[in-house]
Amino acid sequence: MITREQIQELAQFEDQGNSALSFYFQPAAPRNKAHKEEAILTKDLAREALRKLESKGSEGNNKAKNESARADLDRIVRLSHDLRGNGAHAKAIFACSAQGFWREYVLPAQLSATQLLVDRHFHLKPLAHLLGAFPGLGVVLVDRHRARLFDLRLGELTEREGFFHPLSRRGRGDGFAGYDGGHAQRRVADEARQHFKFVADFIKDALEKGMFEHWILGCQETHWSQFAPQLHPEAAQKLLGRFSAEVARVSRDEIRTQAERIFADWQQRRSAETVRETLSQARSNGRGVTGLRRVLRSLEMGEIQILLIGDNYVAQAVECTGCGHLDAHLVSLCPVCGRETREVVDVAEAILPWVIRHNIELFYVKDDPEFDNVGNIAALLRFRSALNNSDKVQPINEGRANSSLGRQPGLVGRYRGAASG
Repeated sequence: MITREQIQELAQFEDQGNSALSFYFQPAAPRNKAHKEEAILTKDLAREALRKLESKGSEGNNKAKNESARADLDRIVRLSHDLRGNGAHAKAIFACSAQGFWREYVLPAQLSATQLLVDRHFHLKPLAHLLGAFPGLGVVLVDRHRARLFDLRLGELTEREGFFHPLSRRGRGDGFAGYDGGHAQRRVADEARQHFKFVADFIKDALEKGMFEHWILGCQETHWSQFAPQLHPEAAQKLLGRFSAEVARVSRDEIRTQAERIFADWQQRRSAETVRETLSQARSNGRGVTGLRRVLRSLEMGEIQILLIGDNYVAQAVECTGCGHLDAHLVSLCPVCGRETREVVDVAEAILPWVIRHNIELFYVKDDPEFDNVGNIAALLRFRSALNNSDKVQPINEGRANSSLGRQPGLVGRYRGAASG
């Protein structure tokens, strides 16, 4: 299971020799008993990746770079022979033998395809899609005297905590005129209330400690009316939805299915709402920007809260070899520091490390005509600086921002990639 710290490590990695290898393996149903399709496909991908590297030159640093990449590609090909038959999970490998780097992660089998790429940074878009579709969620099951807490991440459901507070024996006809029975009922009700309060306090603490960012509740309707008043406002705000369940009888498959359904519905609504809000803010010159030029400038200025990218969006840009500035204008010299630039074939991939490092929420948007009309890239801003407000009176070259991608202070936090809307 990949962790937040490991994602940060991948986002920060850079190899000037362009030998950072990213391999995503998506299992497919075998067409014959030999199960050789995976190895053949991987070998073809490795051969193509090496061909592209060699086409860029074979002298000096390029030659050493090719040898480093070749060692990793050979290891990937050997490993592919052991991947057959593992249809339950996908796999991701990130490697750079030039820096002694090798990481393997098991993922849900929901990648778009098997891919192998070699570049200066690791290729993180498939991982971003998965993190959006399978974020870290808490799932809480509760009744009057039991509670179970699960962690649901990347399709894996893991039970973390369990509580059991036995209730006192309840009597209805005990004592004169049922007095003792009524007293026992009140005692049981108070014990149940204390149990619900204990669980509510635990959820609040778990959210504050970052155990999960949102949570989903499973309980019977009669228990919800007693549990809801005990929830802290912050915890109630983070609740995505609830489903009917009996703590002792519900299966793990049912828990996972119900939680993923509730999350998918919430994510779809939130994506649509965010797109509408961003476009409205952009039209009024408020906390919204559209188009690659304005988005890159806002990114460099640290203004972006939520980034929206079309699911199939691809655009070219250039990146400064010195300060890391990204520019939508295909200029040969960086307008910030004057160093040479290099071509970026997919700017949406190039900005992902920045998005992850700076805790920017990301939505991949599907099939939205209005979003398509504004260029398939937009951002909702935390604030709008005076520099961006000057768009009202004069255009500004996007490269002449106050700081560059390579020089922004690191705002280390959780990557919160969001699923497609």
